[in-house]
Amino acid sequence: MRDFNVTYRILFRFLIFLGFCRGKDLFFNDNGNLILPGSYNIPWMAGIENFCTLSLITFPGAHDSMALYGGPEAECQALSLKDQLRAGIRFLILKVFGLGDTLYVMHGVMYQHSTLKDVLATVRAFLTEFQTEAVLIRIQPESFEKNTVNQMVQSLIGNDQHVWVTSGMPNMGQVRGKIVFLQKSTFTLGIPLIDTDGKGQTKVSNVKDKDNRIIKQLNQATEACGGDNAVLTYTSGTGFSTFWGMFLTPKRVAEKVNPWLNQYLRQFYPNQPRPCFGIIAMDFPGIDLIQTVINLNWW
Repeated sequence: MRDFNVTYRILFRFLIFLGFCRGKDLFFNDNGNLILPGSYNIPWMAGIENFCTLSLITFPGAHDSMALYGGPEAECQALSLKDQLRAGIRFLILKVFGLGDTLYVMHGVMYQHSTLKDVLATVRAFLTEFQTEAVLIRIQPESFEKNTVNQMVQSLIGNDQHVWVTSGMPNMGQVRGKIVFLQKSTFTLGIPLIDTDGKGQTKVSNVKDKDNRIIKQLNQATEACGGDNAVLTYTSGTGFSTFWGMFLTPKRVAEKVNPWLNQYLRQFYPNQPRPCFGIIAMDFPGIDLIQTVINLNWW
């Protein structure tokens, strides 16, 4: 009987570690049903002055925004795109694969049940309803012929005046109601984007090490804010393909990092003014964490 109890306790802890017991705070969210309080301020960018340049704003973002399918090693978000936007997310990362005349949204080899045309339609519908807002989008070509993605995206948007494709840094007044593309690497439409982790390193074998890496990256972001580039920091990560972190799926990393990130960011609330951190791209953010990021813009 004693051996059974020991085995049971070990198994129970293992199941908790894998996430069969779901987190209940609102810094981390793996529930696909969005429930917003009645007082929730969806169009939060209405409070940003028109003269403020985008590089001085702190944005809550969704890393691999459409990664809703593919199992624990692939999934990075729980909310649909529509609900992410309503929760306050204003930066999207879309990995696309061009086949024929269609750009399919992917995560690795996993098709995410959507095309870029579908995504842009959802974003446009949101911006039609909330015209004070702007949504930043980074396109990451996954095709072998990556340079053709530029042409396909340009063909898709045509001469739409509600899409920002130039490299100059706009102010808030210039982009209300618009999609703002960010350029990096082979995708050359929009505002230049710099990544505080130049290697795009998302591998995690120790969560504490990840926390320390985020602190360094956010410090770099603060120094770069206000310039001619958008600045991006990833708080996401996975232990996949590492030995010590083999059970650290994106969800498990987010479950540990997100509450810590919320506490870390809130320490800057007494500052006058509060620091700018640019774009913070997160996995499985809860609405309280999203609000913490947004509120860095007020003082």
